[in-house]
Amino acid sequence: MTHTMLRWWAAGCLALLGSVAAAQGAPVAEAASTTPAAQAAPAASAAALALPDANETNAQRAKTQPYNNAPFWRAVRESGQQSGISNLPGAQKGVLIQQFVQYPGSRFTTAGEAWREVRNRWIIPYGGALLLIVVVAIGLFFMAKGPIGVHAPDTGRKIERFTYFERAAHWSNAVAFVALAVSGVVMAFGKFFLLPVLGGTLFGWLAYALKNLHNFAGPVFAVSLVIVFFTFVRDNLPRREDLLWLAKGGGLFNGAHVPSHRFNAGEKLIFWGGVFALGIVVVGSGLVLDKLIPGLAYTRGDMQIAHMIHAVATVLMMAMFLGHIYLGTIGMKGAYRAMRDGEVDAAWAREHHELWYDDIQAGKIPAQRSSSPPASGARGPAVQS
Repeated sequence: MTHTMLRWWAAGCLALLGSVAAAQGAPVAEAASTTPAAQAAPAASAAALALPDANETNAQRAKTQPYNNAPFWRAVRESGQQSGISNLPGAQKGVLIQQFVQYPGSRFTTAGEAWREVRNRWIIPYGGALLLIVVVAIGLFFMAKGPIGVHAPDTGRKIERFTYFERAAHWSNAVAFVALAVSGVVMAFGKFFLLPVLGGTLFGWLAYALKNLHNFAGPVFAVSLVIVFFTFVRDNLPRREDLLWLAKGGGLFNGAHVPSHRFNAGEKLIFWGGVFALGIVVVGSGLVLDKLIPGLAYTRGDMQIAHMIHAVATVLMMAMFLGHIYLGTIGMKGAYRAMRDGEVDAAWAREHHELWYDDIQAGKIPAQRSSSPPASGARGPAVQS
């Protein structure tokens, strides 16, 4: 077997040398004859190996230039422009390499490479940096200011801030969001901070499990987000007093008291910017990635564009919601209890949402909106303006 392979290798080398020599017009072998026929042999060989036609098929190229499969690989590369023939199922089954495109932030290259450049050069580094900046900023703000409290003592009188239905809608959406955020962060950034610690096998199983969790939590988040929007949209409509709140930054930095209605301007920005605007983009692109929207071809190009839109929108949504989560937990005293139990003290209502409290005092809004009030204290405000 070894001798046979050596003979094949030697024959191939001689054929290659002969082709090169003939293409250069040099004699293939040492020829002592100087007859006209012998002198014409190099010219005939050069003519036979002239540059092939660019429109040749691969079979024709095998005759004009053996071992040159350029037409075949050209067809593979250009299969994104004109699909080939394949028995494999699925969209773009005859396309091996996508056509050339230029996504924002990429070179003019094949669509797969362009998507990879956008993801690795822009979305991952800058998206990760944005999330880190927000986390560090929240940490520094908490160390400098601490939690926002209430200056007046509790009155013992409770006002219902959230009904049971409102809390159920909020917590369903919040749990789905946390599941999506954690799984998304691990899938996007986990190889940088978890893979070196867990190793390839354990990280692979973790990423696989979180990927499936992400796919199933997405539709839950979409449905609950729609419910949250229609549940709270009435109290998040813009009002004239919101401009004053924005001008003073809500008193977060100087401690000034800024009156607001049931939801202040900051909460309304999160509602309209995060829940509504980014919510539409995140849910829409996510449903495309889950292949749940009928009528789409779901080609690789469709999925690449949907992924880039989804990644950018989710990073922005997480950055916005991090501030909301902070103020709703450790950033403001009494805020978490309001969403957990549905009630706030009258003093808390007057200090943080004075205009809402005044409407309750005037009887425009009932202090108790649920049919069966919790038995945690007397109902209605006791603090008079």
